[in-house]
Amino acid sequence: MAVLQPPQIRWHAEKLHGDDLPCQVREHSMMSGFRVRDWMLALVLCAGVGWPRQAAAQPLPLAVIGDSDSHAYQDRISFPEGGPERGGAWRTSTFNWVEVLARLRGDELDPGEWGAYGVPGRLARVLDGVGVQARRPRKQDYRFNFAVSGAGCGDLMGGVRQVPALIELMDEAPERWRRGVVVIRIGINDVGTRTALLELAADPAGSPAAGRIADCVDAIRVAVQAIHRRHPDTRIVLVGIFDNTHWAQDLAKDWTPAGLANIARALDGYDRALIDMARGDDRLTFFDDRRWFAGRWGGRDARGQPAYRDVVLPGRIRVSNSVGDAPRHAVLQDGHAGVAWSAAWAQSLVILLNLRWESGLTPISDEEVAGLVKADAPKRRQAGAAP
Repeated sequence: MAVLQPPQIRWHAEKLHGDDLPCQVREHSMMSGFRVRDWMLALVLCAGVGWPRQAAAQPLPLAVIGDSDSHAYQDRISFPEGGPERGGAWRTSTFNWVEVLARLRGDELDPGEWGAYGVPGRLARVLDGVGVQARRPRKQDYRFNFAVSGAGCGDLMGGVRQVPALIELMDEAPERWRRGVVVIRIGINDVGTRTALLELAADPAGSPAAGRIADCVDAIRVAVQAIHRRHPDTRIVLVGIFDNTHWAQDLAKDWTPAGLANIARALDGYDRALIDMARGDDRLTFFDDRRWFAGRWGGRDARGQPAYRDVVLPGRIRVSNSVGDAPRHAVLQDGHAGVAWSAAWAQSLVILLNLRWESGLTPISDEEVAGLVKADAPKRRQAGAAP
């Protein structure tokens, strides 16, 4: 990896506190083969510096497995024009992390062509009856993005069968996927609901939600094995579980310190299983979603009360852990990540891909994140147009 000379360093968050470095530096220390020069580069890349752009000779193929965090916000089939979902009046300038990467690094990362893919659920069931497995549901998205809103871990190999559908696509061009990356980001619909969190708060080891954590880990392991059975060189990012006690739509819920500790203990088990899966396998890496959030917006205090800080971007743009469709809110009115959250997450994923696999991607600067957050007043976009 070449030594890079940054022009200057700027931190993402207003304050940084030890473990709250706004990047994946800490979890990488648990991965085998992490080198001192990677630490140095990580500290530079976490600063979100501006870098000269160099178009990649061949964009890195990027496939996505997941739920509504990754399903395209600009999908007009699933979320019709004029509806309240995915940004409401701000819809045309509200993107998820995949859309951000396509917009800012589309010459370096390839999520596939934008279009309408898959068949409606009813037709899919008819095809199942005659032994034909088809991609489902029908949606507008990037071709390599198989994420579906509402999906749970059971949809990796069963249900909408995201992973078998992905493997079928990969089989069409196996050479492409020898250098490709798959991001698996799923599980929040299984263990992040209010009911699941209450179960974990009461019993982190023996509750039904704890059982679903084990089921998710098993499903992810099977999914990884299935991909590597057919495409052994493909690299996979395993995204850790988020802690929905920090979800801005639910901050009014009173959590006791003991309950929060129990939830954290259970979610630690989820993440440790993914870390163990990745340890010793150069094709796998882990993205710590909970530590990522804490490094930007902070968390609750010792009494369990909200104590979040704003993220401050260039131009004195402040983004709070609050709900609303305007870009200054971290969370949209419908409960999904806003454009600031999405852009910062995409920024960190690029860092991770560079650190783990020397992918040579141009880091996303804070100015680029701010440029997406400084969206003009809401505008309407022609239905069906690429975001």
